[in-house]
Parts: sequence; structure tokens; C-alpha cells
Amino acid sequence: MLDTMTLTKAVGAFCGALLIFLLGNWAAEALYHSKAGGHGDHAAQAYVIDTGEDDSHGGAAEEGPDFATLLAEADVAKGAKVFGKCKACHKLDDGANGTGPHLFQIVDRAVSAADGFSYSGKLVAVADTWSIDNLNAFIESPKGFAPGTKMSFSGLKKEKDRANLIAYLQSLQ
Repeated sequence: MLDTMTLTKAVGAFCGALLIFLLGNWAAEALYHSKAGGHGDHAAQAYVIDTGEDDSHGGAAEEGPDFATLLAEADVAKGAKVFGKCKACHKLDDGANGTGPHLFQIVDRAVSAADGFSYSGKLVAVADTWSIDNLNAFIESPKGFAPGTKMSFSGLKKEKDRANLIAYLQSLQ
């Protein structure tokens, strides 16, 4: 049977060895760490061999199609699914306002045209009509498009989802 003093010595020896290991690791990291970046970064290349070829792999990163192209290729059925995020507050029936105004014939409609809904002055001050560009910008970030708007939705970040949703709303005309 181990007495208390022997057990204390064993635990102390283990803790001391662990401390020495951690200090050794810290010292080695300080001595040999590359200045290329933080943890997990690879060291900068020591030298470059010029082969005469362009290393850009086609130049700047290829951007996706513009919003007009996405809208032309939009899928109305997928837009109906995306509308699922909106239907808690918005209705599609003409004149049936919910927490938000109805969205029947929203495309190219005047911003404050839904009868019986009280629009915030912030939204009316930013746009006159719900053009495709205005809808796209508003759906992407309502608070970014109209700071102070009553709409609490954070927005749809994917451009394809916005195009599908606007195509769906256009189909309801």
C-alpha cells in the first residue's frame, strides 16, 4: 500500500516532467517558428524558380454571372421553396397583409402600395418602386438597403436564391 508521501512524490514528478516538456515545446516553437504566419501556416517559399510561365492560373478569380443572367436562368419552383422563409410574415394573396405587406404583384409596384399596411418612413425614403434591382438589394440585406426598416429578416446571401425568389414573385403577376 502506498503512503501519502510516496503518492505525492509520484504526482509531483509527473507534473514536473510535464512542465519541462511544455517549456521545452515553448522554447522550440520560439526558436524554430517561421515568420510566414500563424499556427498551421506553411513557411514562405525560400526561393522561386522562374519557368517563364504565368502562375496566375487564368488571372483574377472568375466571377459568377451577373444578376440579370441569374434571373433569366432562375427556377420558379426553387423560388417557391425559398419563399418558405418569407411566408411567416408575408402573404401572396392580394390585400392579405400579415406581419409584412402582401407580395402579390410586388415586382415594379410602388414601395408603399399595399393598402392597410403601415410602411416605415425609412423604407419609403430609399426607393420609389420595387424594381428587380431594389428587390435584389433589399432581399440581400433589408437593414443594409434601408437602415431603420421594421423588417427584422437578416436577408438571403446567395444570389441564386434571390434570383429564384424574384422569379417566383414575378410569376405571380
